[in-house]
Amino acid sequence: MKDRITALFIAFFLGSFGGQYFYLGKIGRGIACLLLCWTFIPSLIGFYHTVIWLMMSDQDFNNEYNQGMSPRRGYASAPGASVSDELAKLFILKEKGAITEQEYNTRKAQMLG
Repeated sequence: MKDRITALFIAFFLGSFGGQYFYLGKIGRGIACLLLCWTFIPSLIGFYHTVIWLMMSDQDFNNEYNQGMSPRRGYASAPGASVSDELAKLFILKEKGAITEQEYNTRKAQMLG
């Protein structure tokens, strides 16, 4: 998942070479910027992206560049944990009232699906 702040700094410092495009996985645009870096057009594009991403919310950035994915709130899976362990932790969160029944069912369906 791509981060807005990281993309912003890459655009600011490496925008004249299309660094933000390489970071976002748009290799063709990145190569075009590399080929045109002597024209200063990629520098203007990098500055434009810096300003836009500075004003953009994380949600908008995720919708545009991460296909709408956003980090889960209140629940994070541990590396190497089994699904049954994760379901047990999720159930405990529901019992403690940290998440609603609907959130529990949605996350459970995501884990099992």
